[in-house]
Amino acid sequence: MTRRRNSAPTLAVLALERAGIPHGLHPYDHDPRSTLGYGLEAARAIGVPPEQVFKSLVADVDGELVVAVVPVTGELDLKALARAVGGKKAVMAPVARAERATGYVAGGISPLGQRTRLVTVLDASATSLAVVYVSGGRRGLDLSLAPADLVRLTGATTAPLAR
Repeated sequence: MTRRRNSAPTLAVLALERAGIPHGLHPYDHDPRSTLGYGLEAARAIGVPPEQVFKSLVADVDGELVVAVVPVTGELDLKALARAVGGKKAVMAPVARAERATGYVAGGISPLGQRTRLVTVLDASATSLAVVYVSGGRRGLDLSLAPADLVRLTGATTAPLAR
């Protein structure tokens, strides 16, 4: 686990290091012109199956922010997210609100090391994988770790969220 020279660790990386959780750093050159979407771009750039790459989406469930971590190959089912946290209605949070709460920019929101620790739900499909990839806290950096470690560090629950 070596960092790029001249690259300060993100809060997500620091959270993993402080917790002593084994992980990998996967930096890549983000192309702002890419039309793939951040997650699919990351999968292609770091050479891993897109089914193993998960995106962190911030939603508003009955007025409270919640992070849904779902495969980049699918879409978030907002009704399933609301059910998973005992809520009635979920909508995507405005980008500015998500960025303020997490401390990360859109396209680089990590489920780890957020400014405000938000309730987190990981799609159940992750539990069948040995390794998942999530944003490392900035565009152009993904982290690999065991799904169980992601659950432990974020306090996440798991539920079917993707469609």
